[in-house]
This record gives sequence, C-alpha cells and structure tokens, in this order.
Amino acid sequence: MSQYFSDASFKFLRGLARHNNREWFLAHKADYESHVRQPFQRLLTDLQPALTAVSPRFRSDPRPVGGSMFRIQRDTRFANDKAPYKPWQGARLFHERRREVAAPSFYLHLQPGDCFIGAGLWHPETPTVRKVRQFIVDNPGSWKAAAHAPAFRKRFDLEDSEMLVRMPRGFPDDFEFADDLRRKNFVAFRSLDDDVMTGPRLRQTVEKDLDALGPFTDYLCAALDLEF
Repeated sequence: MSQYFSDASFKFLRGLARHNNREWFLAHKADYESHVRQPFQRLLTDLQPALTAVSPRFRSDPRPVGGSMFRIQRDTRFANDKAPYKPWQGARLFHERRREVAAPSFYLHLQPGDCFIGAGLWHPETPTVRKVRQFIVDNPGSWKAAAHAPAFRKRFDLEDSEMLVRMPRGFPDDFEFADDLRRKNFVAFRSLDDDVMTGPRLRQTVEKDLDALGPFTDYLCAALDLEF
C-alpha cells in the first residue's frame, strides 16, 4: 500500500482557489510540486501495469510535459474567466492513437470535495458523436451490456449535464436507448471521497475502477474503429 495525496494536497488546492493569481502560485510552487504534481506522477507510474492489463493500447504517462497530467495553468485567451490557474489537478489516461483520431480516455480528478474517476468521450466533435450514436443503434445489445449492466450502473453514473432536447435527426424516436442518443458526452464516472484520495488504498481503488470502466471504453473504441 502507498499513500500519494494528503491533506496538504487539498490545502494547496483550496488556497489556490482563494488566491488564484501568479504571485500566490509562485510563492507556493514548492507545495504544488511536493503535494500535488509529484504524487500524481508517482500514481500515474504505478497505475501503468494495471492499465496495460485492462488494455495494452492505453497509457498512464507521468511525464510533466506531453504526458497524462493536464497543465494547472489555464488557457485564458478566449475565456471570460481570466483566472490563471485551475483549482484542481486532472490526468487523462489516453489511447496510444489519441493524436491521430478521436479516442476515449480514462480520467482522474483531484479537487477538494469533487474528486472523481471516469472514462469516455468528453465534448467530442460532431462527426465523432454521430459515429457513436449510429454504433449504438446498430449494436444495442452490446451497448446495454457495456453501459447499462446493473452492476455497472450501481457503481457509475452516465454524464447527462448536456443533452439534446429532441432526438437527433435521422435516428428513431422509439429506440430502446433514446436518451443515450441525445447525449453530447459519452462519459461514465463516479465520485471519490477525499478520504479515499488521501488514503493508503487509492491505487487499488483506481485500478478496480479502471477495470470496471474497461468494457464501456472498449465499446466506444469499437464505435470509432480503434483497437482496445
């Protein structure tokens, strides 16, 4: 067993949320490195064997640049919110072909009171969404097994904050999974308590979730003609 994050990790992120400016961040950068970035990098390194067992096509990459972790700096060029930093740290465990084609990913999110793990397609482009919708219509039985199995739905929620009001054009209104065809995101997730994130069994918990999210991610890969 190994502990990665601690109360100090959340203390830094809460402080950053309150003092979201360059001066505060630079004054506390050592805390960011010691309590957020480096522990996350260790966790990503330690997750790779279990991730490979789920799918040899996915990577848990600890590199500080070009790896799984998102930059904590925000891109404010086109944003109304000009706060320079994200008050959270996230990491995408990505498909090996992510730079070539649209691909689902696994995701882990560290934020006080809002930690979670998930997998899927977040804000995919229109052609990608249409491919997934058509694949669901053509393969409803395996979609039911991947996204609506009782054990899966007991553990994970399907993201539904962004849904079309009406059925997308060209798809049947009476389809068994009509609500799923109205989705803009195809994401399954579950919340993780802060105590889990700072506890000694975090890696084991994440590994079990990655395994449980595997069939759902496999289905989305199949929809996009990607190997899993």
